[in-house]
Amino acid sequence: MATKKQAENTNVLSIDIGGTSIKTVLLDENGNMLSEYLKLKTPDGATPKDILSGIVELIKPLPNTYNRVSVGFPGYVKNGIVKTAPNLAKNKWEDIDLGQRIANTLEKSVRLVNDADQQGLGVVEGKGFEIVFTVGTGFGTALLFDGNLLPHLELAHFPINKEEDYDDYIGNKAFEKIGAERWNKRLKKVIEIYKTVFNYDTLYIGGGNSKQIDFKLEDNIRVVSNRDGIKGGAKLWKLADGNNINTLTPEK
Repeated sequence: MATKKQAENTNVLSIDIGGTSIKTVLLDENGNMLSEYLKLKTPDGATPKDILSGIVELIKPLPNTYNRVSVGFPGYVKNGIVKTAPNLAKNKWEDIDLGQRIANTLEKSVRLVNDADQQGLGVVEGKGFEIVFTVGTGFGTALLFDGNLLPHLELAHFPINKEEDYDDYIGNKAFEKIGAERWNKRLKKVIEIYKTVFNYDTLYIGGGNSKQIDFKLEDNIRVVSNRDGIKGGAKLWKLADGNNINTLTPEK
C-alpha cells in the first residue's frame, strides 16, 4: 500500500493562464478535483513578472500536497519556452523560459503547454479526430487524435479576410465591438470553415464567450467549461516527453 507521501506525489497542481483570469485547482492523477477552483484577475498587459506573482498569490490557499505542476498558457509554447503571447504584454514574452521560472519559483516539476492544448486533454473523449477551440480573450485551438495531442498550430493567426486573423475576427475585442448577434454569425462561419477544412469527428467549444452562443449546434459539437478543461493538467503528465512537451525541474 502506498504511503501518504507517495500518494501526494501523484497529485498535480493545474494552472490555466488566460488573458482575463488565471485559474488553478489541485487534482489527483486521474483529474479529480481535490481543492476549490480558484481564480484571479490577469492584470492588463501582464508581464512575465506579473504572471509569476499572480500564480504565487493564487495558490496560497492550496495545500502543498503535489510535486507536479501543469500550466496552460495563451500563446505558442515550445519546450517550455513562450514564443508568442498576443493577449498579454506586448514585446515582453518572446523566448521567455516561463516553464523554468515557474519550476524555480514553486520548487516543483513543471510542464507548460498552450492553454487550448491543456483544455483539450481535459475534455475530449479520445475517439477519432477531435478539435477544441476556445473563444475567450482570443481564439485558441487544439487538435487531438484518439486522445493524443497533435503538434500545436497557432491557427488563431491564420487570416480569415484581408484585414483580420481569427483572433481579431472572433476574439473578445470583436465581441465587444460588434455585439452578440453579429459575433454569433461570425462564429457560425468559423465553425463551417473548420467543418470543411478538418472534417472533425467532434468539435468542442470552450472559453468565456462560449456562453454567448445563441444558435443550435450540430450533434457532434459540444460546449465545454474551463472547469472541465483545467482537468487536462492531470492528463498532461501521462504524456511522454517530446512533441514540444518537456519536464522542467527546479534549478539548484
